[in-house]
Amino acid sequence: MSEPALDHASPPRARWPLASVFCIVALAWFALSWPWLSGAVTIPWDAKAHFHPQLQFLASAWHKGLSPFWTPYVFSGSPQVADPQSLIFSPSFALIAALNPTPDFRWSDGAVLGTLLAGAFAIILLFRDRDWHPAGAVVAALAFAFGASAAWRIQHVGQVLSLGYFAITLLLVARALERGSAFYGFAAGVMAGFMVLGRDQVALIGVYVLVGLVVAAIAMARHPWRALRASLWPLMAGVLGAALVATVPILLTAFFAQESNRPEIDLVGAGKGSLHPAALLTALFANLYGAAGPLENFWGAPSPAFEARFGPLDLYLARNMSQLYLGLLPMLLILTVGIVRGALLRREIIALSAAAAIVLIYALGRYTPGFRLLFELPGIDFYRRPADALFILGALLALLGGYLTHLVMTDTAPRARPWHYAIEAAIFLGALGLAFWLAWTVGRLPVAAMPLLIALLCAVLSLGALVAARGLSLRGSGLAAAIVLAATLTVDLSVNNGPSESTALPSQSYEVLRADSKNETIALLKRETARTAAPDRRDRIELAGIGFHWPNASLVHELDNTLGYNPLRLGLYSKATGAEDHVALPEQRQFSPLMPGYRSLLADMLGLRFIATGVPAEQIDKRLKPGDLTQIARTKDAYVYENPRALPRVLLVTQAQKVDFDAILTSGQWPQGFDPKTTVLLDRTPPPVPTGPAQPGSVIITDYGTTEVSLRVDAPRGGFVVLNDVWHHWWQVEIDGKPAELLRANVLFRAVAVPPGRSTLRFVFRPFEGLFEDIGKRLRAERTKLQG
Repeated sequence: MSEPALDHASPPRARWPLASVFCIVALAWFALSWPWLSGAVTIPWDAKAHFHPQLQFLASAWHKGLSPFWTPYVFSGSPQVADPQSLIFSPSFALIAALNPTPDFRWSDGAVLGTLLAGAFAIILLFRDRDWHPAGAVVAALAFAFGASAAWRIQHVGQVLSLGYFAITLLLVARALERGSAFYGFAAGVMAGFMVLGRDQVALIGVYVLVGLVVAAIAMARHPWRALRASLWPLMAGVLGAALVATVPILLTAFFAQESNRPEIDLVGAGKGSLHPAALLTALFANLYGAAGPLENFWGAPSPAFEARFGPLDLYLARNMSQLYLGLLPMLLILTVGIVRGALLRREIIALSAAAAIVLIYALGRYTPGFRLLFELPGIDFYRRPADALFILGALLALLGGYLTHLVMTDTAPRARPWHYAIEAAIFLGALGLAFWLAWTVGRLPVAAMPLLIALLCAVLSLGALVAARGLSLRGSGLAAAIVLAATLTVDLSVNNGPSESTALPSQSYEVLRADSKNETIALLKRETARTAAPDRRDRIELAGIGFHWPNASLVHELDNTLGYNPLRLGLYSKATGAEDHVALPEQRQFSPLMPGYRSLLADMLGLRFIATGVPAEQIDKRLKPGDLTQIARTKDAYVYENPRALPRVLLVTQAQKVDFDAILTSGQWPQGFDPKTTVLLDRTPPPVPTGPAQPGSVIITDYGTTEVSLRVDAPRGGFVVLNDVWHHWWQVEIDGKPAELLRANVLFRAVAVPPGRSTLRFVFRPFEGLFEDIGKRLRAERTKLQG
């Protein structure tokens, strides 16, 4: 990042044609993205199991005129507005949802790949602002968009979006400082706000890197104090832009997290997600450890094969989380021209070099002493995987590789001396020898042989392309040089970082997640829930142990599900039901003291009527006895059961009892004789209810939306209406249009006292009002604490 401007003059425009370079990168992006854009394959795992259902719910809700801020379709109800992975505040996905009520896989995949293209374009503009060579811009852009975690972990949609926003924010911050522009500062703040809304570790590391680069730009200016003064307005505008975009969503998530299942992560726990030093070899040998699949071929840390030879590592990383390859060309330049010959220490690039070194130290986690210091930074202890830093590290290395390409193309790189060549040869031969030794030691040389051979061929291709491009550049054909390197890198990245089991699976594998799916199990559950629907009933289903992508299928098909897939859930619900973040495998369906199995009062109160399991239900719930559930079907995917004891969604009761909810949650014991059809349990003294004639009453559902539920009540004696939906204090209730007190009922549900006669109830989810009340309570508590 260049020195901040001392006035508002814009830097001189670069000479090379921007549109042509955009076209070169766009064509390469299209070629590398085509497997997904064509629909032949789709981004798998979390991208489909978690994020695509979120997109489908968002689109469906909007096109039906409903709010997406709460969903009844997973975990018996969840506050989407506070969930950082709901995509509500993602511009690209929100636009797709607004345009298409039933977006297919190509829409969601295209949004992810398109965000990377936008980041690549931002990098091109960054290079053009500095009048760096277009070939360098092309190398940096393609390495950014299709290198390291951007390629190997593209299924982690939220983190990929944060990475794209990071590149755009970097460009805008640089322009704000260099031009002394409040406009660019504000735009940078807005984009940083969208990045922060990812509320993931990539966004957090990105913020720290940006802050560090800003501080370095000011401190390294020829006149730091003048530079600081010139930067104040742009930086203040940036803070304003970020605050306008991100403050409220972040506060919503912060208060949600306080009452969620999210555990605190200590230094030891975070260290289990560290990048093993052996993974650094993937910077040169892309698929050295067999990460592209099949799974049994993978032998890198922390695979069973690796641990069998080197001992237990106590690491928890998927096979694609340790991949650093971003093209052999940029890595060759970084190791030779950059490190050995010292070009990365030049004033104009040293801040980026230092940032990359620090991020690498962080990624290595417990394998470096520096991680302990970095872990003390605010927010770091929210996340469990230092290896997530490979997203940002890949972006920084891409920028450095592009810069070094610029030096080579303009003949301004440091001249090599004989000892440079000796060290460079030692580095590459040493890396090659270490890779061979590891593969031989672990007994996986046949798996590693092809990646090593491919790396040697790519090295020859890259060196030849670099020589040819440099010759073209020095003869004045800069665009031709850019085309040569773009073609070379496209071939390299398509071979080494192309579709794999981690990043691309056949689209038909996820047919159940299509809005128009003809899946037999889903069709059956839709028919059965429609059959049992009644004025007071809205039966729930459960999908357990069927497959990785099944739990959130309920979001797509609008089935009220007691489970789902999300790392973040309401803590009360998790404790009451045993719901964990996922239930892909039968053993992942955990129960709780209060819900020890499917034959339990809480299961009945939830209205859990239909249960679809990948294995016989008795293998999941060992307490089941013959007759507890009725098997109604055996589909291709699942065993489907009915629980005939499931209670209605709404109940009218006339008795109330004060109890200790915490004691019930812990012990799993309901009060003796408790019958939810006649009595409601409250955690406070029951409000007085007028008594009237002893006549039967009724309550029916007149409208059930996402954030509003309307009921019609006929209560001759008065009493309590119990809505068997998950209680959350951001919900409010009205009786005949007037506010009433929302009660937490029966540990987990909602209730309200109703007067004698007929009335209309309206439950409304109002998260922003609830947030402001939470903030007020927090401020009052802090003031009381200070006064005390």
